[in-house]
Amino acid sequence: MKKMKEITETKENSNSANVNSTSANSTSANSTSANSKPKVGIVSYGYFVPRLRVKISDIAAAWGKDASVGESLGVKEKAVGAWDEDSCTFAVESARMAMKCGGSAISPQNIGAIYVGSESKPYAVKPTATIVAEAICATPSLTAADFEFACKAGTAAMQAAMGLVASGYIKQGIAIGSDTAQAQPGDALEYTAGGGAAAFVIGRENLIATIGDTYSFSTDTPDFWRRQHEEFPQHAGRFTAEPAYFKHTLGAVNGILEKTGTTPKDYDYVVLHQPNGKFPVRAAKMLGFNDNAVKQGLITPVIGNTYSGASMIGLASVLDVAKPGQRILLCSYGSGSGSDAFVLTVEKEIEKPGRRPKEKVLDYVAKNKQYIDYVGYLKHRKKIKHIECTPLFI
Repeated sequence: MKKMKEITETKENSNSANVNSTSANSTSANSTSANSKPKVGIVSYGYFVPRLRVKISDIAAAWGKDASVGESLGVKEKAVGAWDEDSCTFAVESARMAMKCGGSAISPQNIGAIYVGSESKPYAVKPTATIVAEAICATPSLTAADFEFACKAGTAAMQAAMGLVASGYIKQGIAIGSDTAQAQPGDALEYTAGGGAAAFVIGRENLIATIGDTYSFSTDTPDFWRRQHEEFPQHAGRFTAEPAYFKHTLGAVNGILEKTGTTPKDYDYVVLHQPNGKFPVRAAKMLGFNDNAVKQGLITPVIGNTYSGASMIGLASVLDVAKPGQRILLCSYGSGSGSDAFVLTVEKEIEKPGRRPKEKVLDYVAKNKQYIDYVGYLKHRKKIKHIECTPLFI
């Protein structure tokens, strides 16, 4: 009996040691997995902003409002898509620029995914992403889809592309944020709703900027919505600021700062979603960023809120001037509600000839514009409907 007891105890000790060893190895493996993310980032980028502009003061005058409304919103004018432009044409143009800037680092045959984020796609049932894929000669060996989450659909597309690239399922993917922002005539949204797009090629090699980490903050907060078959969105004014934009933007930024063990002082630039010219400046100050960190990526004052393109065009503007080693914090916001935050580090690859667009975002926006009046704006955005009238008397 004593010998049997000793054998049993030996087996128990052996099993215990094996379990502890396995547990320790498992813990070690999890620790290694958590601390060694695959390197992923931006290979190239492109953007598009339509040429037409309407001044906010002209919109205000048309509705008998004070001309100072633009100043209160921090927006001077907004970009307007012409009658033959839409979020699909914007997406195609931005993708073509991104492909060109990639040079030999990008091949259409290496693009394994194209994701387009938008809330104003021209087709209710038909993807914009496949049109983009065809336009850049990336078909047929790829996956393509349209994303929707109000103004953060483009950054959600970035996260999806990052996941496929990091896992090794694809070599490169393209994420696009593109919108012709919608607003009912006379509504407060009409003063800021603009149009534009930005595209980013995501990969693991020849990176102009690495994406170190990402963090999202989401809740069911209905501050802005558009029901099926409705032409224009609605919004709940009292939810727009504190419970929606600021809660989620600050939540996502603070979340990624904690996750990465960094502070606002560690970043040279910060790009926040910009529904107007005032909110991102205020949010940045609340978070502890200085004005200089915000300025380069603040585009809304001169082109309006481009919805899914807003924070992404802002990032493109920052990449236009950022130097190797500098760090960027990007945070989008989408009504409904959620924010996606990213930390990026600029690489030496960005300084190679041709790796940036020929014109910087801010220069392009300043040079390539043509003003139209409010009636011209209504015509181009097809807000004047053709009504057939039946004569009362024959």
